[in-house]
Amino acid sequence: MAKLKITLVRSLIGRPEAQRKIVRALGLGKTNSMVEQNDTPGIRGMINKVSHLIKVEEA
Repeated sequence: MAKLKITLVRSLIGRPEAQRKIVRALGLGKTNSMVEQNDTPGIRGMINKVSHLIKVEEA
């Protein structure tokens, strides 16, 4: 299964609680933190909701 590298590049300060929860569910904490996730439809949906806050690369 393909992997995605997801990096949080924008701060969560002033963001709605729903977006904060999505970022936490992806496994991201502080700005510039990076995680690898499997490329699944659920993860893709979360990425689309917070695409303005993160950077996504193929691993």
